[in-house]
Amino acid sequence: MNALLIRTARLTGLAYLGLAVFGMLGYLGVRQRLYVPDDATATAANLVDHQTLAHVGTVADLTVVVCQALAAFGFLALYRRTHAVAAAAVAAFGLVNAVLILVATVCTTAALHVALAEPGTYAQPDQTVLLLHDLAERAWGLGGLFFGLWLVPMGLLVLRSGRQPRPLGWVLVAGGVGYVGSTYVTAVAPDQTLVATALTALATVGEVWMVGYLLWRGVRTRARTTSAATAG
Repeated sequence: MNALLIRTARLTGLAYLGLAVFGMLGYLGVRQRLYVPDDATATAANLVDHQTLAHVGTVADLTVVVCQALAAFGFLALYRRTHAVAAAAVAAFGLVNAVLILVATVCTTAALHVALAEPGTYAQPDQTVLLLHDLAERAWGLGGLFFGLWLVPMGLLVLRSGRQPRPLGWVLVAGGVGYVGSTYVTAVAPDQTLVATALTALATVGEVWMVGYLLWRGVRTRARTTSAATAG
């Protein structure tokens, strides 16, 4: 049973790592090179000139969706015996975030289709391309609400189960709350990028810690969990 639990933990950590790696690839490596806010002509031209890069971005985003879903079910498998409701919350919030990323991917693939269409197929194609990319950015940004929400029950499960260090649980809870706050800041004051970024800093620490622990240690054994709970 312990071997199965550790294997599940490491597979969950691998999916979480894939979520982070392909998310960064899509954002830093692709979207920031193609999407030019408030410039329809430049965005459309980038898509036409860098079609391969746009396809790489689509693959990266779809992989993020798959990894997010796998990680969500992985955490459900790991913690459903610890607290069924909290484990279900992690899975549900993770899946909703995956759906929002999929919506964003629909928008970016549609934008590429419009940019490459024959002249005259769409009225104001450049503006349509920019609008679709704007929608994709909003879906990613507002999806952060559910990304923050999935960290909070994840942290509570760490605290309750004792399968990872208790400080990690508190970092995840605080990071999740900060991520939710960052989403609100992004939605109502998009020019406050420094504030929004600062609010996600603790979440990043918690995620890196969680991924590293899952891949390195997996989870603590039942005996270690019991002793941790007794010590607490």
